[in-house]
Amino acid sequence: MAKFLIVEARFYEHLNDMLIEGASAALDEAGHKYEVLTVPGALEIPGAIAMAAESGRYDGFIAIGVVIRGETYHFEVVSNESARGLMALSMDSIPIGNGILTVENEAQALARARMTEKDKGGEAAKAAIAMLDIRQRFA
Repeated sequence: MAKFLIVEARFYEHLNDMLIEGASAALDEAGHKYEVLTVPGALEIPGAIAMAAESGRYDGFIAIGVVIRGETYHFEVVSNESARGLMALSMDSIPIGNGILTVENEAQALARARMTEKDKGGEAAKAAIAMLDIRQRFA
């Protein structure tokens, strides 16, 4: 049994609730423990994961958040830099599942967040579990 940290940027609460529901269901089904940590925004997720990874208290991480395109360039910055930060951490052998949705509108976010549809929270948890398995294979 492993211990995962779900790190969420709680900006769209109802969407995050769905993503966390999917992630926690996948972790429960696989027999793993987890905690949830809330950060101010998607840009803060990689930093929080880096700090938590240094603590050695967690085996893997799931990033949860929703970024909906607005009228400014901010969408691209948040989407690209949060993904870049997570990728940099994964290159340091930190098992991470990326469940940060980057969408055009709320309808797209709902379709991806609902467990009955695309269940991206569950998929992110399964990706983190798979990456932990791969890291353990090469340990």
